[in-house]
Amino acid sequence: MKILVAIPVYNEKDNIGRMINSVLSLNGSESAKKPNHSISLLIIDDNSPDGTRRIVKEFMDGQKDEAGVSGASGGGGSESGRLFLIEREKKMGLGTAYTAAFNFAVEKGYDYVLTMDCDFSHNPEEIAGFVSLMETEKCGMITGSRYSGGIRIINWSMKRLLISYFANIYAKLVTGVKISDLTGGFNMYDVNCLKKINLGGISSRGYAFQIEMKYRMVKEAGCSFKEYPIIFYERTMGKSKMSKGIIFEAFFRVIKLRLGLYR
Repeated sequence: MKILVAIPVYNEKDNIGRMINSVLSLNGSESAKKPNHSISLLIIDDNSPDGTRRIVKEFMDGQKDEAGVSGASGGGGSESGRLFLIEREKKMGLGTAYTAAFNFAVEKGYDYVLTMDCDFSHNPEEIAGFVSLMETEKCGMITGSRYSGGIRIINWSMKRLLISYFANIYAKLVTGVKISDLTGGFNMYDVNCLKKINLGGISSRGYAFQIEMKYRMVKEAGCSFKEYPIIFYERTMGKSKMSKGIIFEAFFRVIKLRLGLYR
């Protein structure tokens, strides 16, 4: 099982080093020690002005030194060992970042892609739970849920919690996709199912992408899914990317999906 963990970043210098260590150290866990199990990490950086990209490259240089080989670069990406980097010239949005990651996984022959945030709101240690459930269920998608079986969100204001909770109810009712956390970003996808959807037609740039992606996996690709309960932690370092524009995009994207106004 070849797993690619994909993390879009923008100004995450305070978190990126710890995240790289946390994800790649999972290769020493019991689940990754099984035959043909491996976890790689792909960082998609939108030209962060705070030096995030430089930190990633320093880790990559360290891997090259340990392996005694030189990395490869080109076509907007660089790689070394199990750490990869896609460098983009400007801030292009969450949706296009993940689409680039999905295409990367298809081209490089990965079996699964796991998406998550860089700010530790998603606990890297829970990746093992996703992998274990995927081995058991063999489904097309596992969605990390903050709301399945109760609310598991740490340190959010009541206002933000209510907006998120009712936004998910709204998205679920309008789209007809019976997933309790349609807006969550901690998810695992079977690459064979990703091949069944039109990745080039995904137009959502912000968190509406999470809704569109789950809708396409269920309605367009016809893939099965399971929900995996997670705990969501509010970031303690760095700045949130949430904005009113992102919220409005998600509101109207749900309607367009229901009306079939997508490619």
